[in-house]
Amino acid sequence: MSPRPRRSALPAVTVLPAVTVLLAASLALAPAGGAAAAGRDGHQDGDRALRARLRELVERPDGPPGAIAVLREDDRVRVIRAGTAEVGTRREPRAEDHMRLASAAKAFSGAVALRLVDCGLLGLDDTLARRLPALPADWGAVTLRQLLDHTSGLPDYSRAPEFGALLNADPHHVFDSRHLLDFVAGRPLEFDPGTRYQYSNSDNIAVALMAEAATGQRYEDLLASQVYRPLGLTGTSLPSGYRLPRPYLHGYDVQPPAPPQDVSTRFGASGAWASGGLVSTPADFSAFAAGWAGGPLIGDATRAQQRAFVDGASEPAGPGTNRAGLAIFEYTTRCGTVYGHTGNTAGYTQLGAGTPDGRRSLTVSVTAQVNETGSPDLLAHLRAVEEDFVCALLAP
Repeated sequence: MSPRPRRSALPAVTVLPAVTVLLAASLALAPAGGAAAAGRDGHQDGDRALRARLRELVERPDGPPGAIAVLREDDRVRVIRAGTAEVGTRREPRAEDHMRLASAAKAFSGAVALRLVDCGLLGLDDTLARRLPALPADWGAVTLRQLLDHTSGLPDYSRAPEFGALLNADPHHVFDSRHLLDFVAGRPLEFDPGTRYQYSNSDNIAVALMAEAATGQRYEDLLASQVYRPLGLTGTSLPSGYRLPRPYLHGYDVQPPAPPQDVSTRFGASGAWASGGLVSTPADFSAFAAGWAGGPLIGDATRAQQRAFVDGASEPAGPGTNRAGLAIFEYTTRCGTVYGHTGNTAGYTQLGAGTPDGRRSLTVSVTAQVNETGSPDLLAHLRAVEEDFVCALLAP
């Protein structure tokens, strides 16, 4: 990579009071149980139905051992759960349990980038040639905008045979996260930038590298200053190793009739980095989902650019009809529209979404990997459950 420029001044951090209250409320309510939290808000009957929907998922032979959802409206929080946080125990999933966010981490790298756009340190039309001249010249015309909405054409490093071979030989292999694109540096773009949508893990690696080049600061530090502190997130981190902070939701490989296999720490995070390496909690993820979907995390002009949608689904697809914006997806359901991101990795599948005003948010986290390739029927079931939760979120 090219030498880093001198450190640039970044915008001051302002903690959002409503989200800070949300975080405290989430943690306070979580141990009390979903029914108790629901009863305080007058949603007991509706939450009983939602809990039954989660229970249907975890009771499937191929279902995740645990599931937890967090719904918030302003400072009111409802925590709904089913199953167990760890097979062989009776411990329920809790809002302060750590978990892998998988590709929902792409929304965080998008948040860093758009905060830098807001303060003029990055431009959506900045190119790789300008910001990262050490990358292949053939990729030079790709813009930050195209990286964020997956229309860049960058080949996906995570599909490179050399990357897969290293991971198969040692799942805990520590990659140089800032050189993950080296695995595909000899390959041309897969299509002309901006001409079509193709989800690629390479995109958000390049986004993080552009943010570092623009500021002279490490991406991990930018996450702290531009996302964690403004939103009051205290349980979110970007590790390089395979361990998870305790307590954590155990993630499983579910292949019936064999018993679920714990894969929580099977893989290290360095090979995913800005594309999927984040660890968070349901409480933090809910706070982020609200701030990212709406509210003052980014300015109105940047928000308008973020919501210039193209046809394309998140991975895995979220509820309803999906369209892709700048590190955010539009999910149009039978009950209305929310904005957010999904993710899946070994042991975990995530949805985080919120309303355009940032007043309401929803997260659904399950402790197994669910996607179209491995479990299409289970994914269809999960998406239907997610849509029911969206309807509950948007209900008056």
